[in-house]
Amino acid sequence: MATAFVQCSPLGGFFGMMGATMALGMANLGAAYGTVKSGVAVAHLGMVHKGRSMRGMVPVVMAGILGIYGLIIAVIITNNVKTDKSYPVAAGLVHLGAGCAGGFASLAAGYAIGIVGEACATAYQRTETIFVAMILMLIFAEALGLYGLIIALLMNGKATSMSSSMCLTTLWTQ
Repeated sequence: MATAFVQCSPLGGFFGMMGATMALGMANLGAAYGTVKSGVAVAHLGMVHKGRSMRGMVPVVMAGILGIYGLIIAVIITNNVKTDKSYPVAAGLVHLGAGCAGGFASLAAGYAIGIVGEACATAYQRTETIFVAMILMLIFAEALGLYGLIIALLMNGKATSMSSSMCLTTLWTQ
């Protein structure tokens, strides 16, 4: 009597977890850069105009959201990586791509939020009329991270639909 055992390489799990790591790491780098760059300008805004500092905090809050995007992607990828030997390497590579897509998109968004937030907080010290334009620019910068989140979720769906039939099947006879 022959019994079939499906066995995948453990590299699949490694690549999948690296995708979660890239998503969280790169998104938090973007969030940190955006927070630092715009936060310094907001602090200076608070020294010059105390009443405007709360409205000036918008770039800092939007930069922090990028870290949440990375966390969402990392949790979803981690929950879909199988630790048994039925997780194909191809699925791990797709999860790695999903993590990179979401992570690097959030890194780029954090860079944009930091530069726009710093310039707009400085301009907001001089005039309040810049506020609406600041919000619009920050929304478009934040959208970059959101695009990465959407693509990462779509790629995750593709990776989870991959079956273990892509793995090596071994027949054991008794």
